[in-house]
Amino acid sequence: MLKLPLITILAALFFITSCQTKKVEEAPMAKKIPHELTVHGHTRVDNYYWLNQREDSAVLDYLNAENAYTEKVMAHTAALQEKLYEEIKDRIKQDDESVPFLSNGYYYYTRTVPETEYHLLCRKKGSTESDEEILLDVNQLAKGHPFYAIGGSSVSTNNQILAYGADTVSRRNYTVYFKNLETGELLADEIPMTTGHVVWANDNKTVFYTLRDEETLRSIKIMKHVLGTPIEDDQEVFYEDDETFGVGIFKTKGYDYLMIVSFSTLTTEYQFLDANKPEGNFTVLQPRTRGLEYSANYYNGYFYIRTNLDAQNFRLMKTPVQKPGKDNWIEVIPEREDVFIEGFDLFKNYMVVQERKEGLSLLRVMPWKGDEHYISFDEEVYSAWISTNKEYDTNMLRFGYSSLTTPSSVFDYNMDSREKKLMKRQPVIGDFDPANYEAKREYAIADDGTKIPMSIVYHKGLKKDGNNPAMIYGYGSYGNTIDPTFSSSRLSLLDRGFVYAIAHIRGGQINGRKWYDNGKLLKKRNTFTDFIACSEHLIDSKYTNSDKLFAKGGSAGGLLMGAVVNMRPDLYKGIIAAVPFVDVVTTMLDESIPLTTGEFDEWGNPKEKEYYDYILSYSPYDQVEAKDYPAMLVTTGLHDSQVQYWEPTKWVAKLRDLKTDDNPLLLKINMDYGHGGASGRFEWIRELALEDAFIFDQLGIEG
Repeated sequence: MLKLPLITILAALFFITSCQTKKVEEAPMAKKIPHELTVHGHTRVDNYYWLNQREDSAVLDYLNAENAYTEKVMAHTAALQEKLYEEIKDRIKQDDESVPFLSNGYYYYTRTVPETEYHLLCRKKGSTESDEEILLDVNQLAKGHPFYAIGGSSVSTNNQILAYGADTVSRRNYTVYFKNLETGELLADEIPMTTGHVVWANDNKTVFYTLRDEETLRSIKIMKHVLGTPIEDDQEVFYEDDETFGVGIFKTKGYDYLMIVSFSTLTTEYQFLDANKPEGNFTVLQPRTRGLEYSANYYNGYFYIRTNLDAQNFRLMKTPVQKPGKDNWIEVIPEREDVFIEGFDLFKNYMVVQERKEGLSLLRVMPWKGDEHYISFDEEVYSAWISTNKEYDTNMLRFGYSSLTTPSSVFDYNMDSREKKLMKRQPVIGDFDPANYEAKREYAIADDGTKIPMSIVYHKGLKKDGNNPAMIYGYGSYGNTIDPTFSSSRLSLLDRGFVYAIAHIRGGQINGRKWYDNGKLLKKRNTFTDFIACSEHLIDSKYTNSDKLFAKGGSAGGLLMGAVVNMRPDLYKGIIAAVPFVDVVTTMLDESIPLTTGEFDEWGNPKEKEYYDYILSYSPYDQVEAKDYPAMLVTTGLHDSQVQYWEPTKWVAKLRDLKTDDNPLLLKINMDYGHGGASGRFEWIRELALEDAFIFDQLGIEG
């Protein structure tokens, strides 16, 4: 087995030679340098393992060559990309403002200024008619940085000091800063390598924060800092020594308790401390038990707890603060087989529960005294959610609403009178009219007979003659549900005759926890075959055909793209795989890579042979074969903290070597960004414009 230093030297020599002999428009072909990986007596040879050396000049040269090739291949679409960029940008209201929310005597909101990339964080005291106070101008903070992200902001209980985290690399490592809101000056206190979120004790000088491991990026420690003291003197409050867990901290709604939460895929544990006594010790609410998940918030002497204790679809419990363990939990809402409890919020006179039934979001309003009711919604396919509600003593619930045809909307709902008031609907500049589009829910039939829901939208007047271009999107992991919400950028597809579909495949949670459980670990392949069934449904229902169907997914959805394109490349004209998790076996065997240890309960631990064999059977990188593949555009970011850049880079290199077709295979590496792409509100549009131009080019659409 070759050692890495020799590998990278050989790679560098090869690449320097190849750059001297090849033209830029020729596809880069990565040198094969065999690297043996032996697990369970099975040896795999990874010819592109050397590409994981982020700082190596040969690797950087190769990435730059891939970018140069993509730019060359797509050069004839430059005008189209610019047209799409302006088209999508022109739908965005330049001078926009969020709906203010009340918190501790101030109304907080963000607003944007024309031709700027970032927002201003603002507040007004006592009334939305008061004078504006600008807390942060992120445009000023971002100057000189290709990437800039605020990771969280929180104000001290006395409203005088703002804490916020900033990431300038796109690795989701935030340095925390403190700003005196009375003088506008930054304090000397700076805390690096955090998750970006700070929680204040009620003494207005003590803060708690989460430190990350520098190598794995796992959130590992809760620390306590007193303003004005050296960071080196900060006290370790809690260390999460289980490498499969992360840790965080928050404050309950009424500022009563500080809550530490340790979390893994299957298990959670909470600890609490009186927010008025930051010098005290945290108390465990319910000790961790593998498979027991719960979340907690406080109201009127009780912790209210959402849990899967003897309840696959979760139920709601409460317990006295003095006796928090599960033996004292009292049932408030029982489990129901057909209803999944997603979350809840607490008010002085009400509790509001967010539920999901038959794939649709429900908001259940439950007074502490009196009859409960559900908020009604009119559309066939929609999404609704509990929004920002910082105050206890109010009868107003703020919730969000959107659908495939209705832009994101903010409502205030009077829980006494049951009246809804639209506070804001995200504006779409131009001639957009939701009445011009039609959305519906349809079902594909999976291999095992399961009905897989799909949300579909298209421009009215569309003929189902099998000749329409179409895009199908999917994710299907971590229990994340891709809700049918509005996207103004999607109009660039719909207005050109595209059908757009979301495949609500197993691995998500649209049909409850069982839907998730049947799409992970040793049932993961259901995710891929469900997506294939949804793609076939679009074709069989005459929405489109395989010469006009495109598929898209990102991150774990990129794994989905890699799996389905190996299994059924004939179904698709093209694939967009964004920051795809495609080298599953190698990554899950390397516990030094960010996220690995925390995801054994999602994918399985390949150090166990049963999981190794199963993961290997679908891992996209390992299953690339010598056959025809559709046109593919793959994107990644050099600083990606979630899916390391080398996974898609290796995948593309192997595809180039083995595929037998002449369809374009392009890799776009953003050398300044990470997993989430560009940080500015307009810069990301250029990435989307490239994707759309790639699709249109394959279909011969010139604009």
